[in-house]
Amino acid sequence: MSARGVLYVHSAQPALCPHIEWAVAGVLGVPVDLTWTPQPAAPNVVRAQAEWEGRAGIAAAITSSLMGWQRIRFEITEDGSPGVDGSRHAYTPTLGAFTAVIGAAGDIMIPEDRLRAVMLMAAQGRCVLEDELDKMLGKPWDEELEPFRYAGDGAPVRWLHAAV
Repeated sequence: MSARGVLYVHSAQPALCPHIEWAVAGVLGVPVDLTWTPQPAAPNVVRAQAEWEGRAGIAAAITSSLMGWQRIRFEITEDGSPGVDGSRHAYTPTLGAFTAVIGAAGDIMIPEDRLRAVMLMAAQGRCVLEDELDKMLGKPWDEELEPFRYAGDGAPVRWLHAAV
């Protein structure tokens, strides 16, 4: 096992829970049974949280398997491991997917070419630099997910281990 992280399903319709578990299990290669609790931030939805261990890149694979569903909100992190940067992925129905590289100190790392492209677009009047930087840092996702994060404080956590 070379990587680890946390999956936060911030909100999902109860009917989707078995499908979410099935999708995550398909990536991890082992059965997944999450502990679902009511989500106080929204009526008639539930939340779950699980720490995971597995090969590097699992967070991106889980994100790919979940982001097609329009009625869930989730985040998944992957800590950096030898030779591999960390990552953070978030998804909301209104914003879609967000992915960021996370440095050793926990900061979002924005590649130089992306910064140069946004600076050029701003200089040409095609965007507002501050707005584009906020997007690169995930600010819109943070703003939408924050009420769901706060409501999950103290929720039970389960460990998931990928098949070797």
